[in-house]
Amino acid sequence: MTVTVGHDSSKTRKTLSAGGASVAYYSIPAAEAAGLGEFAKLPAALKVVLENMLRFEDGKTVTVDDIKAFSDWGKMGGKNPREIAYRPARVLMQDFTGVPAVVDLAAMRDGILGLGGNAQKINPLNPVDLVIDHSVMIDEFGTPRAFQANVDREYERNMERYVFLKWGQKAFNNFRVVPPGTGICHQVNLEYLAQTVWTDKDQNGEEVAYPDTLVGTDSHTTMVNGLAVLGWGVGGIEAEAAMLGQPVSMLIPEVVGFKLTGTMMEGTTATDLVLKVVQMLRKHGVVNKFVEFYGEGLDHLPLADRATIANMAPEYGATCGFFPIDNETLRYLRGTGRDEARIALVEAYAKANGMWRDESYDPVYTSTLHLDMGTIVPAISGPKRPQDYLPLTDAKASFAKEMEASFKRPQGVEVPVEGEDYTMSSGKVVIASITSCTNTSNPYVLIGAGLVARKARALGLNRKPWVKTSLAPGSQVVSEYLNAAGLQEDLDAVGFNLVGYGCTTCIGNSGPLQPEISKAINEGDLVATAVLSGNRNFEGRISPDVRANYLASPPLVVAYALAGDMNIDLTTEPLGTSKDGKPVFLKDIWPTNKEIADLVHEVVTREAFQKKYADVFKGDEKWQAVETTDSETYDWPATSTYIQNPPYFKGMAKTPGTISNISGARVLALLGDMITTDHISPAGSFKATTPAGKYLTERQVPVSEFNSYGARRGNHEVMMRGTFANIRIKNEMLDGVEGGYTKGPDGEQTSIFDASMAYQAAGTPLVIFGGIEYGAGSSRDWAAKGTALLGVKAVIAESFERIHRSNLVGMGVIPFEFTGGDTRKTLGLKGDEVVSIDGLEGDLKPLSLVPCTITYADGSVKTIQIKCRIDTEIEIEYVEHGGVLHYVLRDLAKA
Repeated sequence: MTVTVGHDSSKTRKTLSAGGASVAYYSIPAAEAAGLGEFAKLPAALKVVLENMLRFEDGKTVTVDDIKAFSDWGKMGGKNPREIAYRPARVLMQDFTGVPAVVDLAAMRDGILGLGGNAQKINPLNPVDLVIDHSVMIDEFGTPRAFQANVDREYERNMERYVFLKWGQKAFNNFRVVPPGTGICHQVNLEYLAQTVWTDKDQNGEEVAYPDTLVGTDSHTTMVNGLAVLGWGVGGIEAEAAMLGQPVSMLIPEVVGFKLTGTMMEGTTATDLVLKVVQMLRKHGVVNKFVEFYGEGLDHLPLADRATIANMAPEYGATCGFFPIDNETLRYLRGTGRDEARIALVEAYAKANGMWRDESYDPVYTSTLHLDMGTIVPAISGPKRPQDYLPLTDAKASFAKEMEASFKRPQGVEVPVEGEDYTMSSGKVVIASITSCTNTSNPYVLIGAGLVARKARALGLNRKPWVKTSLAPGSQVVSEYLNAAGLQEDLDAVGFNLVGYGCTTCIGNSGPLQPEISKAINEGDLVATAVLSGNRNFEGRISPDVRANYLASPPLVVAYALAGDMNIDLTTEPLGTSKDGKPVFLKDIWPTNKEIADLVHEVVTREAFQKKYADVFKGDEKWQAVETTDSETYDWPATSTYIQNPPYFKGMAKTPGTISNISGARVLALLGDMITTDHISPAGSFKATTPAGKYLTERQVPVSEFNSYGARRGNHEVMMRGTFANIRIKNEMLDGVEGGYTKGPDGEQTSIFDASMAYQAAGTPLVIFGGIEYGAGSSRDWAAKGTALLGVKAVIAESFERIHRSNLVGMGVIPFEFTGGDTRKTLGLKGDEVVSIDGLEGDLKPLSLVPCTITYADGSVKTIQIKCRIDTEIEIEYVEHGGVLHYVLRDLAKA
């Protein structure tokens, strides 16, 4: 890999010696000395971006004025929203979002041939790591054979995708695949891939050191900010552009400083801390902003806890939650098996370039918050959003209120379960999952969960029989230390057997409930609950049978599995009865902080990390046996229901078009506030009666082989049919109807897919109206791709989530925001209106106000001003080309 650097007109390139070697680097103090501005008081997170400007300054994409703008940022109180071109060092993908990205790359190879270009021009220019971690599903649980059975089933379901990914690994340069059964992308990144300071040779053959940075196709890419690696989630569309050498267009962000002081109290966990942080930052408002953590409290915060907080940045709404380099960073790098020379370089580089945190670290921030960690109490969040923070003492009462206020169902309805000696009722915990992502990189909470299981087992407690329990660690190292401590045996005894190394419950891969339990829940219209140690608990995400989802620490997940019911106050009521007939309370099985820390120190070793990551790309026998071809273009199997050549580049002209006004559009959906990408993008399982189910049934795929939407992201035919098909989405054009329905051209209720096809056949453009934070949640590229394929030309909402707005633009769909207090409600929209948007043709500027004319069904007309959320000049070009990939493809075809 060669890193291309700029002209360095201000001579900021210097030499640094560390670890027995000398490397070049771009010096921020040298930029100050050259008169480019004052940078010493910038937050470390922003200095990483500034270094990027110094290294790539070429007078065109990055100018000296871009560099000076960072000095102005500090002088203007932490604000200077100048557009800059930022180039991350690498790209990280998981397989759900990675497969369609590789599909697009393969399609671009076909497309460039159609434009007269060379297929070999289509290669990642930046290193790309794809970790297969989202495909395992919990079919089997609670038995010693659960892991192997789930892995076997994973290969059966996904062989077409794995053959394709192996082809990609062979066909593309700079593209590595971490095989199934290794771990989740975030934890593999944290424990192995990330270097904190990256090195590469430049075009002159000199070794250059620079901050490790990345973008990832999963919103929780932010976890690695705990290791002082600047990274955040982008849609697959943005990631593809980044790996093809396009800079990420962004505004210099505001940076919110979050000061941590004090130490954690006995009995509290990193999860309790992060749930409080999420609540505070959501209330403060940090969308599109960096958050940087500082203060003396960091001296007492292990890196695993920092990574837990950094992971949840999407939940508090920030671009990232960054922790500067300090002694704890070095300790973690050493403890996870990194090379000693690299650790020496990280320390020397951070100190030389003003990125080191010590007791004197006190930068300028846009705004600040403060939290004394000594005030943290055990907590959970739910039942629908990560920011719905609940002290554990309030959990039972809160659920009772939710039953009345949100779910509008009576308590106390009991439904017998066929063949079992128990009944189902609202509040019963049917899923208790220690699931990967937020917490499984954290040995303190994993060891804590194991100790809870050990103490419960000793007293004779077990999970309640209606609870589906699972343990899906983020890497094989977790199993290594749980086995070394003898705790896996204790977890097994209460039902938390290993089910796989991958992202499971958090993304709806929790697998089916026992059919009899599912039947009882649905017959009684009950509010079943799930408790998971993940980061997402939106409606309809975890399981179609579960309405209330709660985020909790792994030890509390075990406790709730033992109790089996949200209607129990874990702080005052017994979880169960011991083998000698005595009530057992949470305090009886909760380990002390010292017990946990002593065991972590004993079993979490550098050798364990080195052993498990020695052959990380090799894979097991199953992966090694996957066969594929060596062709430079992909031979798209016509019969595949997993991988299909998308239509984006078919018939593409050599030159771009122009942006046109939108005339005579009809409304496809009228949506409310917080419509997440979970609502929009196909995710989880689906039934035979859905458009996607019908498509597969027509191709003789049995329901048992449907797999999930996520696994079929490489087939646009399935995915466009599943867009806006979430079972809990509410289209306000229809009264009291849940699911992916709308009114077709004839005014009758139909599926959103069928209505779209009918409108497109008639040549009618479509628009969608939304509320606040449209597109919140995960960075799902199919939320934008599906929207575009359904013929939607514009989305008009009160506000947008950062990644989804960018993804819409990347697919040529224009986002607009209401202005002047207008909303879908104040305008009295019903969905039967005709919409026209003018002012788009000609010299459209970023963030322009344009007129939107609404013609109501009764013939009355109203014209309002809406803001075009094409935010930058380069985004104007993307839309003119029809999308960012079209822009890149035409550019490469010319080269």
